[in-house]
Amino acid sequence: MQYQYWLSNIEGIGSVTIGKLLQYVGSAEELYFLTDAQFEMMSEVRMIERQKIIASKKKWDLDGAWEKFQKRGISFVTQEMDCFPEKLRYIHNPPYSIYFKGKLPDENKNAVAIVGARRCSEYGRSMAEKLGEQLAKYDIPVISGMAKGVDSYAHIGALRGKGKTYAVLGCGADICYPAAHKELYHEILDHGGIISEYPPGTEPKPQLFPFRNRIISALSDTIVLVEAKEKSGSLITADFALEQGKDIFAFPGRATDELSFGCNALIRQGAGIVTSVDSFLADIGVLKPNECRQENLFEKFPDLLLEKEESMVYSCLDLRPRSLEEIAFRTGLKTQYLTSLIQGMIDKGVLKETFRNYYIRAD
Repeated sequence: MQYQYWLSNIEGIGSVTIGKLLQYVGSAEELYFLTDAQFEMMSEVRMIERQKIIASKKKWDLDGAWEKFQKRGISFVTQEMDCFPEKLRYIHNPPYSIYFKGKLPDENKNAVAIVGARRCSEYGRSMAEKLGEQLAKYDIPVISGMAKGVDSYAHIGALRGKGKTYAVLGCGADICYPAAHKELYHEILDHGGIISEYPPGTEPKPQLFPFRNRIISALSDTIVLVEAKEKSGSLITADFALEQGKDIFAFPGRATDELSFGCNALIRQGAGIVTSVDSFLADIGVLKPNECRQENLFEKFPDLLLEKEESMVYSCLDLRPRSLEEIAFRTGLKTQYLTSLIQGMIDKGVLKETFRNYYIRAD
């Protein structure tokens, strides 16, 4: 494996070039022992890349680097191994190697990727968490990218449902990114795995994240978009999923909401619509149609004991923030009284203030 680790770490040599090299020689070990003259004969590989490989052989400490890597607590698999994930092996431009902490997803189980906007709304947060939690309860692994917003909430929901969840990173598997998700990073390790095609120590860079999305979609059987702008990284995942022949679903949203543009466009193009957890589970074959409850995911609210005017306020709110002025207009209540009433409902845990004087129903 020392040779495979070396090949995986040559700076500036990506999976496409490695694929060409392996077609030429068959294995990393054979590649390592080629002479400089034999490298120069590889017309399929650019000269600058051949030079990088030759230079790396001269400065790479084969045994020392491998020994140091083994102490990192990170696992490593490559296309040359039988244990390399089959879901990754035959996609367009497959990664040569995968680094991971924890475990890789069980390929005998259908997995669902949940992706969406980093700056998601409260509605997006709630939907991602609820879907992740319910999938976990049916023992369906949840895969995402641990990014801020929808991705992290999907992981949180899966963990709350005591299921398996896996994060595919755009940096080394040993680096928690975003740094603020350190607790989530360790929880995922305890109930799934952290996965990357990039060597340990690789810092997060913007250009690495779109490319890692092909791994998120490849490891999944179904992809669900919760919220996405018209030009969104999540739509890149959807494009990879289409290329890989995966099923795509999206949460519909209001036509005027910027965060719904991407999802609504996908639905218009033929993506499945998620209107409830049960109907989605039926769509992917987990439940039979007659097992579905008549539950609308957007209208599942707690059975609360509210006074008449509290009920008026509650009925005009949902998971999209509404201003104090709009609530006053809808209910006909005076602003000063309404402010006191809303604060009491917040204290009861019925409502939440998302930002100053904007409110939603509490989950």
